[in-house]
Amino acid sequence: MHERFSYKSLEDIRQKEAELGISLPFADKTDILSTPLKINNITLPNRLGIAPMEGADSLPDGAPSEFTYRRYIKDAVGGSAVIWFEAISIVEEARSSKTQLLLTKDNVDEYKKLTDAVKKAGMEANGFEPYLIMQANHSGRYSNPDNKPAPLIAYRHPELEQFRAADDSCIVSDDYLKGLEEKYGEATKLAKEAGFDAVDIKSCHGYLFVELLSAYNRPGMYGGSYENRTRMLKNCVTAAKAYEDANFAVTCRLGIYDGYAYPYGFGVSPEGGVEPDFTEPIKLVQELNRDFGMQMIDITMGNPYATTHVTRPYDNGKYIPDEHPFIGLDRMVKGISAIKKAVPEMVVFGSAPTYLREYSDLLCAGMVEQGLCDGMLFGRMSFANPDFANDIVKNGRINPAKVCLTCGMCGDLIRAHKPTGCVIRDRETFMPFYQEFMETKKDLPKNFRG
Repeated sequence: MHERFSYKSLEDIRQKEAELGISLPFADKTDILSTPLKINNITLPNRLGIAPMEGADSLPDGAPSEFTYRRYIKDAVGGSAVIWFEAISIVEEARSSKTQLLLTKDNVDEYKKLTDAVKKAGMEANGFEPYLIMQANHSGRYSNPDNKPAPLIAYRHPELEQFRAADDSCIVSDDYLKGLEEKYGEATKLAKEAGFDAVDIKSCHGYLFVELLSAYNRPGMYGGSYENRTRMLKNCVTAAKAYEDANFAVTCRLGIYDGYAYPYGFGVSPEGGVEPDFTEPIKLVQELNRDFGMQMIDITMGNPYATTHVTRPYDNGKYIPDEHPFIGLDRMVKGISAIKKAVPEMVVFGSAPTYLREYSDLLCAGMVEQGLCDGMLFGRMSFANPDFANDIVKNGRINPAKVCLTCGMCGDLIRAHKPTGCVIRDRETFMPFYQEFMETKKDLPKNFRG
């Protein structure tokens, strides 16, 4: 196992990079992150954003609770130009827990109150309204609508099923998928009514849509060929596009590599084992841009339930990866930059800088300076320090005393379906929930990963 994060300077990090044979694109300063970024007819005041981080804190009907308000208002006050909301389910059976946010025609007004409050908080604190993106999600294999596993899968996956059981009866039919296409259109209409600025047709992190992208052995119209495997995402983008206008956009958070070899992962070749092959992801993004008019995308990787180290490198987690976290960061940087180079006209956001703690801002700045992406989203860091953007914009650097330590405890909370936040930096609020989790942990399977 690699050593814990103990780098006292950028020079220490560069020395470790040299040992590992990689080179991360650090900048010397963060000024470029404070420059404006234009998306369609919207100009963002900076290049920083909040990545989707579920809070498991909805009301029973899926509407936002006081915890939800607290989280997003803090994010808005913190100065991020973009707040990419957490996964919000569009159908009851696809909720990741019975406290996952769920948008319906019956609670859309409650979401409008939330977006109004978040935009107002941002305007009052920073002089601008953050750009709000709703992540429309189907949890697929990780559906737990009653806090009990109820998987809805694209195909049988033996490696994932060692962590969470599934059988042939869990495979969703083509008719079910076809019905979802209309529901994604309806959800987009509701997102627009709710005051969001964009909708994300989520296709990442092991959920249904990205699983379909690797459904090489699935029969029927949604599996097998590239055209079939991308059909669901493209058809839902088309359904959502019916509601796009000058003030409302359709985007996607796309997972371009799962961490599994063919035929159980996207972003690999049949002969290449687990080595990334971005040929199909690049082709897909090019088509989303050229054929569907998508102007913005966020790139991510992995499955936080199973290949966590691919999604968000860490020091302390459910298992010990074979690679140093810098290797995971390097893979993420290479994947993001491969997409940006293939579609330079598209606004590309990157993901997963948090592991670098107080040096994460320099990585983000370097990526933007070198044209490897246009902006970066922070996930775990936003739990630990929602003010990170203002720290960078106003003070030039992120606050080292408030950075995320990648301890994984926020991940434990979301997997346990409890209100989620930083147990270290917001101890008074979230330690009681973590203690509840620890009391019930003995009842979880030994290989529990969500």
